[in-house]
Amino acid sequence: MGEMLGNLGSVMAALMFIWAMFQQYFPHDLRRHIEKYSHRLMKVFYPYIQITVPEYGRNHFMRNEVYTAIETYLSSNTAVQAKRLKADTAKNNHSLVLTIDDHEEVEDEFEGVKLWWASSTITARNQTFPFYGQPDEKRYYRLTFHKKHRDLITKEYLSHVLREGKAINVRTRQRKLYTNNGSMWSHVVFDHPATFHTLAMEAEKKRKIIEDLVSFSKAEDFYARIGKAWKRGYLLYGPPGTGKSTMIAAMANLLEYDVYDLELTAVKDNTELRKLLIQTSSKSIIVIEDIDCSLDLTGQRKTKKENEAAEEEEKDPIKKQAKVGDSDQGKTSKVTLSGLLNFIDGLWSACKGERLIVFTTNYMEKLDPALIRRGRMDKPIELSYCSFESFKVLARNYLELDSHHLFDTIERLLGESRVTPADVAEHLMPKTSVADAETSLKSLVQALEMAKEEAMLKAKEEAKEKESSAREED
Repeated sequence: MGEMLGNLGSVMAALMFIWAMFQQYFPHDLRRHIEKYSHRLMKVFYPYIQITVPEYGRNHFMRNEVYTAIETYLSSNTAVQAKRLKADTAKNNHSLVLTIDDHEEVEDEFEGVKLWWASSTITARNQTFPFYGQPDEKRYYRLTFHKKHRDLITKEYLSHVLREGKAINVRTRQRKLYTNNGSMWSHVVFDHPATFHTLAMEAEKKRKIIEDLVSFSKAEDFYARIGKAWKRGYLLYGPPGTGKSTMIAAMANLLEYDVYDLELTAVKDNTELRKLLIQTSSKSIIVIEDIDCSLDLTGQRKTKKENEAAEEEEKDPIKKQAKVGDSDQGKTSKVTLSGLLNFIDGLWSACKGERLIVFTTNYMEKLDPALIRRGRMDKPIELSYCSFESFKVLARNYLELDSHHLFDTIERLLGESRVTPADVAEHLMPKTSVADAETSLKSLVQALEMAKEEAMLKAKEEAKEKESSAREED
């Protein structure tokens, strides 16, 4: 036995040596011809056909949807056969999803025909940073079947796999919250509890927003008929603390969409911004929060005088050098207003359907009109200071109250002061284990009275300033 193993080792070593010499010293054209005819010879004796499905398609931008559907199908139907598995959390983190590990093979059967799926990887020889966001390790699935079943597999079985995989994805889909680092997205599970039921807003306003969202989600045929990309823009504006981020979470939960939180300052240029857009999925919300603070995208276009001043700076070498130094220190992103506008409604914005684009801002007057015109931001929604109807929603959420003897006082004070829903919620939040509704409401009343006094003092100061300015003009 030992002698046999020794001989086998010698043969293997000799074959490896011959193969290394063949690869190193045989001319490329000769090797190509030898390989070509060796494959033809193998076809005579090897009656099986193989189909390979790579993880990333030819465009290099996004994951192959066919690969994803196959992965889901195999995890549901054939993973029980595999001896090596990969585990991930399922929807709502209540269970595990098992998929076959790399270099594992499983058997499937379709209409009495047996076939085999294998999961494989190829590692690039030169480890380099992936330009398109792909890993250096290329994954793929390989399907093997007998050539006499070619028509059945290519025309019926593969369609069956895609249908089943997509259907399973819909049933088990786990929604995600994405953020960008350069031209790549990373994600965590999206598990925000906000709903329109708990959102502090007037009932009629909520109803209209919900109807608009639901109508959009069912309008695929309508958008196709009118020749527009299936997307819609929302502009949420109002003072800080009025619930803009909570509104986005409620929208995502209502429609069961993923959320892509786009950080513009982390995007290098317009090309990188376009790559991020292409990688987003359908049934998603792309969010740019506080866009009035994002780079230099929100100011009005320069006037003639400002352009002339800029030209003078360009001519002065000292001022020009100082400007370049300030730019290098304070700004690394080269995303432009034009690039962002193309991102919202240019040709590339139609690469996927059923998407919402949401901007939030505290100061809508600072935004460039081109950024918020109809067709880009289709529905502006103002989220303002807390009204009495909004307060009642918060009282029900925090204190489980629908009425109280202090409600009339609170209604009057809310009409005479300006406080945000976040401020009101802070006073309704129980601070101790023994805190009751009466204590929380009295705390809110005191805060509202202070806010009323501050508003009155501010109004008096503004009136005095106006009077003094009018006297100076006279």
